[in-house]
Amino acid sequence: MQKLILLLFIALFVYSCESEKDIDSTKSIIDDTLNIEEVEENKLFGILVDDYIHKSGKFKNGQTLSDILPQFGIGYQKIDELVRISKDTFDVRKFRVGKSWHVLLKDDSLNSCDYFIYEIDKVNYVRYHFNDSIRVDLGKHPIRVDTVISSASIQTSVWVSMQRNNIDPLLALDLSEIYAWTIDFFGIQEGDKYVVEYEKRYVDTNYIGLGDILSAKFTHSNHEYYAVLFTQDSLTDYFDEKGGSLRRTFLKAPLRFSRISSGYSNSRYHPILKIRRPHHGVDYAAPRGTPVYSIGDGIVKEKRYAGGYGNMIKIKHNGTYSTRYAHLSKYASGLKVGQFVKQGEVIGYVGSTGLSTGPHLDFRFYKNGSPINPLKVESPPALPVDSNHIDVYNKLLKEKMELLNIW
Repeated sequence: MQKLILLLFIALFVYSCESEKDIDSTKSIIDDTLNIEEVEENKLFGILVDDYIHKSGKFKNGQTLSDILPQFGIGYQKIDELVRISKDTFDVRKFRVGKSWHVLLKDDSLNSCDYFIYEIDKVNYVRYHFNDSIRVDLGKHPIRVDTVISSASIQTSVWVSMQRNNIDPLLALDLSEIYAWTIDFFGIQEGDKYVVEYEKRYVDTNYIGLGDILSAKFTHSNHEYYAVLFTQDSLTDYFDEKGGSLRRTFLKAPLRFSRISSGYSNSRYHPILKIRRPHHGVDYAAPRGTPVYSIGDGIVKEKRYAGGYGNMIKIKHNGTYSTRYAHLSKYASGLKVGQFVKQGEVIGYVGSTGLSTGPHLDFRFYKNGSPINPLKVESPPALPVDSNHIDVYNKLLKEKMELLNIW
């Protein structure tokens, strides 16, 4: 309780000291820290290194173990044995240019090589043991997870506001996925704002990426949209202040972070044909190659070149709704007619095929075979918090709303 009171006091103090002119501001606090494993200063890759000399480098183009290990006294026969026995653990053919390697040499007169370590990524590594028989195993760096809170007002876009406030801009992508069913991120307005409680992951002091968003409040068009991460019956989802799921049958848009270049109209002037005709869809301008997502589960009914619409995909979602995606540069690898696709699955990429003046996606929505305005589709919600869990959820919700409303 004392810790909570102290955090509340600090939060209120920081908020009261903030300049009113700084409408794009961010405030972050460390709310909690989870140490998966205590980091020992004299350990490296899980090895006590007091008696070792540490050498390291990065793989260069065309470089192999045969180029590196002999300089540390490991002969070609041992290298061949290492390659053979490591296939089931980590195939050396997966070594990549630019990735780091490390050698631990005995700190004695012989300087024999006991370990070779390859860093697979920021967390995972593979160790090759030479100190006895040749052995290979995988390891993980201990990860620290900090829970922080960040908030900002938006002047242009969520992405830009995060860059200005030194927040990982990938958080914008995570927010757009959580709110994909309730907020149109192409319609963000100046003065919209967000407060997000989320996890940041570290190896030692090095930031390695985002964890989960635990809760959020997004204010859009003067309406507050809450999102709280909650697990019921082993299923984790985001729910709102009424216990309703933030998932919907359809996504709000089939791609992220672009702009609407042409809306739904019964009489639009065609820039190439120079005539007026109906445009029963929405055009999203985006760079060539931008991924296009299916807005809902469904069956691919068409995948073909459709004249003025260029490369086109049509998906039937149920007995009532279907969608169409046109002017694609290419289709997702392996996509076939008759294939089932999931909501949010990449089906193609933005292009300018057919009658098009530039790269964009022509997106169309049909109800019972008739076109409707995609921006006005009301999508039914997924399952809410079950009555058996509602009391637990409401308690959590209250805590999260109090926390978010401080900021």
